[in-house]
Amino acid sequence: MPSPVVPHSPALLLPKTKAWLLLWLVGLVLGAARPPQHDTAAARQAPEATAPFTNELSPAARRAYAELLKLRIEPARAILRDELNRAPISAGTLLVADCIDFTELMVLQQASRYEAVVAAQDRRLAALEKSAERGPLREYARAEIRLHQAAAQVTYQHEIQGAWSLRQAYQQMQAVVQRYPNFIPARKTLGMCQFMIGSLPAGYHWFLKLLGLPGSVEAGVKNLRLAAQQPHDFQPEARLILALVQETYYKKAEEAAQLVQQLATQQPDNLLYSYLLISLNKRLHRTELALTAYHRRPTGAGYLPVPYLHHMAADLLLYQGNYAASLRANQQFLRDYQGVHYRKDAAFKLYLAAWLSGDHAAAERYRQQIGAGGRTVVEEDAYAQRFVEDKLPLNRTLTRARLQIDGGYYRAALNTLRSFTGSGLLRDQLEDPYRRARAYQGLGRLDSARLFYTRTIALAGKAPYYFGPQSALQMGYLCQAEGQLNMARLYFQKALDSPRHEYKNSTDAKAKVALAALPTAKLR
Repeated sequence: MPSPVVPHSPALLLPKTKAWLLLWLVGLVLGAARPPQHDTAAARQAPEATAPFTNELSPAARRAYAELLKLRIEPARAILRDELNRAPISAGTLLVADCIDFTELMVLQQASRYEAVVAAQDRRLAALEKSAERGPLREYARAEIRLHQAAAQVTYQHEIQGAWSLRQAYQQMQAVVQRYPNFIPARKTLGMCQFMIGSLPAGYHWFLKLLGLPGSVEAGVKNLRLAAQQPHDFQPEARLILALVQETYYKKAEEAAQLVQQLATQQPDNLLYSYLLISLNKRLHRTELALTAYHRRPTGAGYLPVPYLHHMAADLLLYQGNYAASLRANQQFLRDYQGVHYRKDAAFKLYLAAWLSGDHAAAERYRQQIGAGGRTVVEEDAYAQRFVEDKLPLNRTLTRARLQIDGGYYRAALNTLRSFTGSGLLRDQLEDPYRRARAYQGLGRLDSARLFYTRTIALAGKAPYYFGPQSALQMGYLCQAEGQLNMARLYFQKALDSPRHEYKNSTDAKAKVALAALPTAKLR
């Protein structure tokens, strides 16, 4: 279940798509024009002064949430059951109950449960509206549950309702921060929203203005850092969200890896931390470490099944050239997974495993499976669908090299590329120098990496492939690291100015954040 990050749901701390869920959410709701009919008012009069004041979870709700963070759904529900009987409209109890339902819905991707979950969210929101409870936790719970609802609505193709739920949640969280500036959890959620919206490409700005959703990369990071540094009930998520932002957008990979490793070591029974450890090591091209974490992940009664773990493992095995094991892992993913996303990507990886192992009949079956179902919202699925529609043959040498580079096997990839004999296809002519650049960069041979990145950029022109824009993005990072800020700015802008390509959304978001992080020195 891949997702990006909406706080207070472990489901959405499972970061696979780098255009995290809020960025995906806003991108999906273009064209929203009216609020849903079941919407409730955004503001109410303050409760009476005699009502209880709360700003933290009860001990039972805190224990239940700790179990939820481990992706132990039923134990979390069992702990919360008595609390729901004792204080059925307590803000903290309602919030944790919603987190449990929402996490299960998003991880398992069971469309049959969607209506029941949204109805339960409406009941919780109505109870909070009528509650006499005072303090920030009540207002915070309302905004969080509404944000969960926005994510669920968009995931299950109710985009217009999701747009207005997102707008309400954002505005409510702003109000919490303004009224209770020392209530730190709200800083985490507002900061995450500010950052994600602020990193959206310029083409979305008209829509964000229409919805009244201001974003700021700088303000978002500031709020996230504040929430990560101070103790509160939800500090672990704040630390993780900040670390993932810094790893994805600011190239601070080691800090994120160290934090996740530390957390996973402290809580070996925490499946969420194991998931993040696998995901981060995979993204850092550390295949053996990622597979070790996969095999050591906690399993057994009480844990929520996470089918996407098998899809990640299938990729890792593909990088190693273990095609039979990769096939089995992706087949298990498709058997267990009930969602519509990543199905095309899984079929594409099945195709690669069969094709590279020489089973051409099976490869053709999997190629046909790519177009048979699923959606193309996430970039990996869109890439797989484009492979089918363009009908351009893959080059076996370049494909092997790409997988080796993704797995961190840089020397093996360079050896593979030595056997590339050229091709008449523009795509292959661009991919060859780009793969060499990535391999040299992975080995720390940065002069050679720059040579091949600039060669790729020069050859690419306005070609509709990601090799040129990604080369520009990487050159920007390299120039930034060397203190060549004007050159970095030019390369990041070049990545943004590229025509449409397979990974434009995520490339543009990274380039925009990188530009915002550069000092405002004048170009010469």
